[in-house]
Amino acid sequence: MEKFVIQGGVPLSGEVAVAGNKNGALPILAACLLTEEEVLLHRVPRIRDTEAQIALLENLGVEVAWVGDNSVRLCARAVTGGSVDEELSRKIRASFLLAGPLLARFGEARMPPPGGDFIGRRRLDAHLDAFKDLGARVDGSRWIELSAPNGLSACEIFMDEPSVMGTENALMAAALCPGATQISNAACEPHVQDLARLLTKMGARVDGIGSNVMTVNGGESLGGAEHSIGADHIEVGSFMALAAATGGELRIRDVDAADLTMVRRQFKRLGLRSEIDGGDMVVPAGQHLQVEADLGDAIPKIEDGPWPAFPADLTSIALALATQAEGEVLIFEKMFENRLFFVDKLVAMGARITLCDPHRAIVSGPSRLHGERVSSPDIRAGMAMLIAACAAEGTSEIGEIRQIDRGYEQIDERLRGLGAQIERVSAEVPA
Repeated sequence: MEKFVIQGGVPLSGEVAVAGNKNGALPILAACLLTEEEVLLHRVPRIRDTEAQIALLENLGVEVAWVGDNSVRLCARAVTGGSVDEELSRKIRASFLLAGPLLARFGEARMPPPGGDFIGRRRLDAHLDAFKDLGARVDGSRWIELSAPNGLSACEIFMDEPSVMGTENALMAAALCPGATQISNAACEPHVQDLARLLTKMGARVDGIGSNVMTVNGGESLGGAEHSIGADHIEVGSFMALAAATGGELRIRDVDAADLTMVRRQFKRLGLRSEIDGGDMVVPAGQHLQVEADLGDAIPKIEDGPWPAFPADLTSIALALATQAEGEVLIFEKMFENRLFFVDKLVAMGARITLCDPHRAIVSGPSRLHGERVSSPDIRAGMAMLIAACAAEGTSEIGEIRQIDRGYEQIDERLRGLGAQIERVSAEVPA
């Protein structure tokens, strides 16, 4: 067990390169199961979640070779199907992304219950309904057994919710299903688009990428491909908040500006100004964070929703940033009923937050935060507390940092490069 020890109050300034999209890497890694040929991936973040997904693939027989710091070559030629490992599946929810490729290529998949963050109920029904529409049989409740002895059939799929992973599983299964499959009410987040682009390189044709209606023209077989994973817009948002909350000037390199439109707009409501300079995002130094009130001086609201709305994974980050902005704002987390249950840790650090119910919190700022001992319940709450700790006076300790490591590559080393006073130490050794 490890923890972070942070001496706060230091502006974070300099340059940082954004990592590949965590939520894009996980389905893209799973897609290697769709072909016997090699798939070469670049910009793969070296984080706990991708390590867990790769371990699951190796357990199934995928040959894996790292050919660079963030480049990996995968070949699933020797895979013959089978059950997905239960112990490894407990580590990440994305383990269920193996279901679509296994079902499509081998006609069966036996899936244990997935793990992941406990941020509320996370349904699998959208995945299973899509598999049923494609002609698969679904049995079981805890362990899910999928079978399609006669193969899958192209069809029309209507998602009962725009589930990101459900859409990704449907895309991968349909890519290896001859004919045209239309997926309506589909998720269209940047990482879903990135998966669709990889599938196109592998030989499928995906029309409607970026919209909520996609048509997959699949084939009887797919080939190998080389692909670079897109920039992680959630990480960009996290670094934007780190810079603004500490008063530093930060250049974030190699971003995709098109993925950041709503993030920049909503952060601007908290007073965070940002600029696009070529392929970089720049957060100017010394910003006066002030909440922009709605018409009639009404309290404004930052709420999440399916793409292109504000990403759910940034609600915790926005809440931490709001503690340093002058004024009041309502943070409305619509998608997960447990996401905001970490705010008591920020309150312990001096934040003024009223938790109205599981989905809504009112933040009154700016708060003079102080160092505290806290622990990280999930990836994004961990980053929110890291932002608060960097902005706080005094020393903070953050436990359960394996949660942060699941989503942010070498975060302590990268923050030290920006001037942060942060150390990774054994949780058993007093700081």
